[in-house]
Amino acid sequence: MFRKNPDEVYIIAEIGQNHNGDINICKKLIDQLIVYSYDEITGDRLNTINAIKLTKRDMTEELTTEQMNRPYDSKHSFGKTYGEHREFVELSYEDHCEISDYVRSKGIDFIDTLCSPKCVDLVNMTTIDKIKIASRDLTNIPLLKKVAETNLDIIVSTGMSDIYDLVEALNILDTGRNEVSILHCLSQYPAQYDKLNLLSIQDLKNRFGKAHKIGYSDHSLGNHIPLAAVAMGAEIIEKHVTLDRNMKGTDQAGSSEPQEMKELVHNIRTYEMSRGSLGVFKDESTIMASEKLERSLAANQELFNGNIITEDEIHMLSPGDGLKWNDLDKVVGKTIRNDIPKNALIRMEDLVDTID
Repeated sequence: MFRKNPDEVYIIAEIGQNHNGDINICKKLIDQLIVYSYDEITGDRLNTINAIKLTKRDMTEELTTEQMNRPYDSKHSFGKTYGEHREFVELSYEDHCEISDYVRSKGIDFIDTLCSPKCVDLVNMTTIDKIKIASRDLTNIPLLKKVAETNLDIIVSTGMSDIYDLVEALNILDTGRNEVSILHCLSQYPAQYDKLNLLSIQDLKNRFGKAHKIGYSDHSLGNHIPLAAVAMGAEIIEKHVTLDRNMKGTDQAGSSEPQEMKELVHNIRTYEMSRGSLGVFKDESTIMASEKLERSLAANQELFNGNIITEDEIHMLSPGDGLKWNDLDKVVGKTIRNDIPKNALIRMEDLVDTID
């Protein structure tokens, strides 16, 4: 199943390659991400993230020879050439298998972004709950065709694509035997707020929402944009994560640290509870406040036995457990049975019973 709770936002913590090629860093980060928070009022435990995601590249299908040999002198480089750098930050196929087992043993889904046809062979080596198609590969037709053959659930990002690229990809990936979800995305790290265009979420829901789950893959700083995306209807949230933004690596600076991710998950889970249903109605949880704070019919002067009550002798005071203004016709013109002090609530027992 894609989600145990159909009303729950599916939250993906994307490690990508922020493990810097070290499986121990990867496991440490996973341990710090799969944590629970609690409802501050009820104390109930809230659900944690739904999935961990890695990225797998096969360097034999990744770069041209020129790019492999290109000098790479960035402060984030783990090698003299770009190829050496990319090879350094890769986890092996065996490592991905080990991480899959590690994640799934904790009751969390394992997702892998598979970046070339050879990488798809991982599905025969370990359990991958869903395959991710990165934004850059939405037009990689050979990859899409091989992924479609797995019949596994698929998530695609649209960070470098237009509507025509997306439709073509969906025509290949949607076999009828799997679930294909679409994430609005901007492939900029970190992403500028004025480029995010969150209204695309609503457009995707209008176009594809009946057949596909729609979500948002976030590369912005902070947690407020993913929460806004959920409020706009995103059913899936993907967020880059890291142990420490100061770590070496090109994606670290634009990623969330574990405590920030915990706060994001907490905010989404509490939003889910607060979403409610359409309509304006009085909830039973407000009864005590209503009785204490709402207003009731009260005498604005002392009223005496035998007198006839007029509207001019009535005003509204708290508490709210008495007669309301809509009950005015039950009071005005009636004879007072018991004296009513000034600023006391008017009760039906204070009036002559008209049924008598």
